[in-house]
Amino acid sequence: MSNTYSPNVPGSGNVRLVAEDRGEQKIVSNGVLGMTLFILTEIMLFSGMISAFSIVRASALVWPPPDQPRLPVEETAFNTAALFASGLCLYLAQRRFDVDRASARTPLVAAIALGTFFVLFQGWEWASMLAQGLTLTSSTLGSFFYLIVGTHALHAIAALVMLVRVWRRHATGWLQPSQLATAAVFWYFVVGAWPLVYWRVYL
Repeated sequence: MSNTYSPNVPGSGNVRLVAEDRGEQKIVSNGVLGMTLFILTEIMLFSGMISAFSIVRASALVWPPPDQPRLPVEETAFNTAALFASGLCLYLAQRRFDVDRASARTPLVAAIALGTFFVLFQGWEWASMLAQGLTLTSSTLGSFFYLIVGTHALHAIAALVMLVRVWRRHATGWLQPSQLATAAVFWYFVVGAWPLVYWRVYL
């Protein structure tokens, strides 16, 4: 049976709460379980792309191709730090949500803002690389760069959409812990997959 909580419940931050079903205590919610299974398939996808890139790179006589622009290693390192900070903010939001749901608003917004910065920075990087002559057809480096980084960017955008929906539900007072946890699992995958992409593609 679901119970509707009063806005004045201590520790609720004056946010309307809807308790999840207490009759069945689940170790993992359906949303988190489904997202975890989805992520397992995405891990195999990224593993396949990065493995193929590593084989091509190892078999090349000269790498990176001498007639292609160099990837912005330092700038992307800064962007990587922003993505890590976003993951940390989301973790703090989850911790605060368990104690005082209203206090989770600030770190949640920070996580979304930093994640958005990461995606926009990647877009700027793409525009810069295209202007310098690195395209999908200019070289093997260009093909793999846009394929791998682009696939990660699509995942980041999808995860950001989920986080924005979570924020909207939190703002209206109808966010459940399982919904926050499901979106968080997806965003943690985006954050966790990026160091491998950065290491293998950029360095």
